[in-house]
Amino acid sequence: APALADLARLDDAAFRSHFSKSPVKRIGRNRFVRNVLIAIGNSADPELAASARPLLDDASPLVRGAAVWALSQVLAPDAFDATAAEALAAETDDSVRAEWTAALDRRSTPA
Repeated sequence: APALADLARLDDAAFRSHFSKSPVKRIGRNRFVRNVLIAIGNSADPELAASARPLLDDASPLVRGAAVWALSQVLAPDAFDATAAEALAAETDDSVRAEWTAALDRRSTPA
């Protein structure tokens, strides 16, 4: 089974090549990478943050929003807040901005 970090790095061409004879290809790269990011977030493995962080700059808002959620799950609060300060200022998509806001709210609310 491929590592989550490897799957998170798939661009569209690599996704199509890797899954050319698989039904996975039907969901498309963006939804597939979103699912990978959900698995990264659920892993609770802070080392996978390095695989999710570059996806904050992905062309797809779906992927960027999932990267926000994944990072909110695996990064320490101070590291997440530092990442948010820079990325949120540059984000133009309303749905991704909402994901940032929700993630910051979740982290500031006591459990």
